[in-house]
Amino acid sequence: MNIANFSYSAFDARADAAISVSIFSDQSDLRDLLCDDVLAAGFAIAQTGSVDALLLNEAEDEIGALGDAVLLDCPQLDAGRMAALARLDMRLARQSARLVVATQLEHMEGVFACLDQCDPQILVEPDRAQRLFALGRIANAGRGNVVREMSDDERMGMVRLAQQVDALAQRLDDEGEGTQGAPSYDAGPASRSASGDRLHDQHIEWGGHIERPAQVAEPQLPDPAKIRRILRHRQERARFFDKELFADPAWDMLLDLTAARAEDTQVSVTSLCIASGVPPTTALRWVKQMVALKLFERRGDPEDKRRAFIALSDKAAEAMARYFAFCEERKLRAA
Repeated sequence: MNIANFSYSAFDARADAAISVSIFSDQSDLRDLLCDDVLAAGFAIAQTGSVDALLLNEAEDEIGALGDAVLLDCPQLDAGRMAALARLDMRLARQSARLVVATQLEHMEGVFACLDQCDPQILVEPDRAQRLFALGRIANAGRGNVVREMSDDERMGMVRLAQQVDALAQRLDDEGEGTQGAPSYDAGPASRSASGDRLHDQHIEWGGHIERPAQVAEPQLPDPAKIRRILRHRQERARFFDKELFADPAWDMLLDLTAARAEDTQVSVTSLCIASGVPPTTALRWVKQMVALKLFERRGDPEDKRRAFIALSDKAAEAMARYFAFCEERKLRAA
């Protein structure tokens, strides 16, 4: 596919235009393949270019030419790109543009730490279908940078667009990574599973202490060793059954953070993804949802800007304390 190289020319964001997507990757073949998929899904292309062409440009008005969504392939992350990514996060938040960023497992923590304002979708070693599903969620949500109310016809158009994207993504998922010799995002569904397995094989590291106001009464949480036993027993089911049968990331993360709060320790994003029992892209989506529900709290690491912590909110801690107290009461009544 022959797409012009990156330029900040004005983009026609008419109300009746398709949702526009800008694509940035350092691999030209990957950019072309992404463009093909985006166009096939019914979106319009606003801009294309290298990662640095996006991250290192500081002009606020030029960011507005990026359209409704930015599809960013950022497999590598150094200090300079982290700072640039944080600045982009602020600018996209002001523009109400949506960001889908793909990265490698080892850089997931840093990307998460940089992006806390523009409500991004973070994909870890995604395949073609996962990227299109992410764009489909944007289509379902509507145009990011148009504030006005949509007409009924436009709403129906958004629904049809989302359905078209989902159908194309499902077909790509079923067919694998396409023809031989084509540039690929990763090794396909097997790679997604491998990403999850690699995440589970990592050692969970805890560090630091959670500081809370002295005047706030701490909910009476159970012994953290008891919660760890519950988690261990849940994980042991995978020895006898397919672990996907029991995937319950929200509950597993709640248990993990409850134990950490009782231990007065902090949990990194990577550690929480391990505890979730699902691949990292799925885990990050659950973390984002739980933060939105005010059950989790996001906290930066003052000593290492490449890392972010996730903590149980006071609301969730109180609910978990009541849940365990209820379980104990029922156990006593049964006895």
